Amino acid sequence: MVESVWFDPALDAFVVVVRPRQRFAGRCGVCQRRCPGYDRGRGEPRRWRGLDHGTVRCLVQAELVRVRCPAHGVVTAAVPWARHGAGHTRDFDRKAAWLATRMSKTAVARLLRIGWETVGQIIARVMADAEAQAVDRLANVRRIGIDEVSYKRGYKYLTVVVDHDSRKLLWIAEGHSKASLAGFWAELGPEGCARIALVSADGADWIFNAVRDHCRNAVICLDPFHVVAWATKALDEVRRSVWSAARRAGQTAAASDVKGARYALWKNPQDLTARQRTKLAAIAETNRPLYRAYLLKEQLRLVFAAGGGAERAELLDAWLHWAARCQLPVFVDLARRIRTYFRGDIINTLTHRLSNGLIESTNTKIRLLTRIAFGFKSVQALIALVKLNLAGYKITLPGRE
Repeated sequence: MVESVWFDPALDAFVVVVRPRQRFAGRCGVCQRRCPGYDRGRGEPRRWRGLDHGTVRCLVQAELVRVRCPAHGVVTAAVPWARHGAGHTRDFDRKAAWLATRMSKTAVARLLRIGWETVGQIIARVMADAEAQAVDRLANVRRIGIDEVSYKRGYKYLTVVVDHDSRKLLWIAEGHSKASLAGFWAELGPEGCARIALVSADGADWIFNAVRDHCRNAVICLDPFHVVAWATKALDEVRRSVWSAARRAGQTAAASDVKGARYALWKNPQDLTARQRTKLAAIAETNRPLYRAYLLKEQLRLVFAAGGGAERAELLDAWLHWAARCQLPVFVDLARRIRTYFRGDIINTLTHRLSNGLIESTNTKIRLLTRIAFGFKSVQALIALVKLNLAGYKITLPGRE
């Protein structure tokens, strides 16, 4: 109920004096339970920052009382226009959160005339309310992807879980270890863990161990990009060894050609320029071991690009047989490692056609959000902003449903 409106020249702001309606009065600010009154507070009115009236600030003012809650003790009574403990109205919080998904925190702070850290606190409040009101997002999850993403220098990481079916962010937490996923398994529960059928991941041991400990029915699909990246790294090691041998032998021109062929060896054949094709042809003529390493990398890439299920498994076994006898130590070691530890997971990938492409896209968006926001002092504020953008929550401007 609005009791009066007046302009305070000292604050250069409109002051709207209000009181809650009877059905909202006398409730605990934490749990919203109706409770007996305790006192009239400190005797001074409380003010909340509301939405601006044009270019003039607007403050909502009310007398605050305290109630005695059986669960939370003596607390300030709830008010319908603001969250408990907040200094801004709900509409102000919604506007700040909506703007934070579209511009930097610095721009939001300047536009709304609030502190830079206050933007992060508002995002965390809005996100907490959205999660409390949302339905169980983990109820029917069956196919997930797990990965980590760096958000700050100094080996600062976030663990990210996405749902391949809804294509939304499911869960995010600080760290990148088996312990970091403990909260996700706890929220999912034993029944939810039993429902997980497919998990896409890179070759990180901590992800494999966590999934095998909690999701006994899940099939792990090793991300194809990371498998091909292993072969690309092995190819580069062969290239560097050939370059070093040419330098030691005094073959300066040959060493220069090998060094300049890096991108010709890395790129896919259809993406090569005319000059790079010429370099690759020269390597095929003059350096058979290096060209063999290039063919091994390309053949492994084509294993994932080919169609069919059992046929692709046969292609993988043929590649492993070739790599084990190629007389290139790095590829021999790679073939042994894949056959010993990852063959079954790669077969799962070939069969179910599941990769980490969705979660890599999510990681890119997280990095973009971090850059747009120009940093965070609290990782929880960053997590709240990521959820606000990528978890499927709908945050609208006040008055626009």
